[in-house]
Amino acid sequence: MFQLLNQPYPLEENPWVRLRRTALIGLFVGLFLLIFQPFGLQLWRTDYKAAKILGFGVITAVMTAGSYFVPAWIWPAQFREERWTVGREIFWVTTNIMLIALANQLYLNWLIGKYTHPFGWLGTILVTYLIGVFPTGASVIANYIIRLKRYAGEAATVPVHAVHPVAEQQTRPLTLTAENGKDTLSLPPACLLYIESSDNYSTVVYLKEDKLAKTLLRSSLSRLEGQINEPDIVRCHRSYLVNLELVEKVTGNAQGYKLHLLDGQAQVPVARRYNESLIARLKELS
Repeated sequence: MFQLLNQPYPLEENPWVRLRRTALIGLFVGLFLLIFQPFGLQLWRTDYKAAKILGFGVITAVMTAGSYFVPAWIWPAQFREERWTVGREIFWVTTNIMLIALANQLYLNWLIGKYTHPFGWLGTILVTYLIGVFPTGASVIANYIIRLKRYAGEAATVPVHAVHPVAEQQTRPLTLTAENGKDTLSLPPACLLYIESSDNYSTVVYLKEDKLAKTLLRSSLSRLEGQINEPDIVRCHRSYLVNLELVEKVTGNAQGYKLHLLDGQAQVPVARRYNESLIARLKELS
């Protein structure tokens, strides 16, 4: 069980997708409460009842948005997909459910003008957690299994690519220039493995005399991408450019595909938006 909780799990990093999801969750909660009026809401007599009930949906959306964006802004290193696991996802979703329950309890107290003792809040949070943790855990694990089968199965259809790097003297060199215009790196395109972005710097990883070499350039990844005019050196992730010609095999986990280069010495992730195009191109190259 603990091994399963430590397995990689996809973390949605696109802010617009998160906002749409937040809005849909809030809309669902508000409309559900308004239409079915459970928990005695149908007996509630008050002015502007519909608007007040929809307020629960608004609070749900605000709390969900806060859980998406605030912690990731405060602790960005903890909210990177390479560190996200099944256990973290379960913990984070159930924590969000408890915070929503607490916020809605406070909102309800404000609406009816009734003070609830803190121990009552603790009870509400505990009950919410116990109710929410099991369906949340089951949902996350089911999604993990579905994604794992999908990506691992598709990766298995990509043939192993026999890589034969071109000798350095036989190719026209590719020159990458840093932002200062002085620091440069020239190398044959066929020897470039990948480029990884890190804040204002990019690490160029390449073959030099058949050995792995790295050079750090002060430049954004997008800027270096604009200097490359090679059809098979492409973006595969917001932080990576990769040379598809040197990809030896593809594996998959719940987060997506991994590209393996140089006998597994290097592994490069593939963002989900690039999945179909990269897999199709790799099948053509194999």
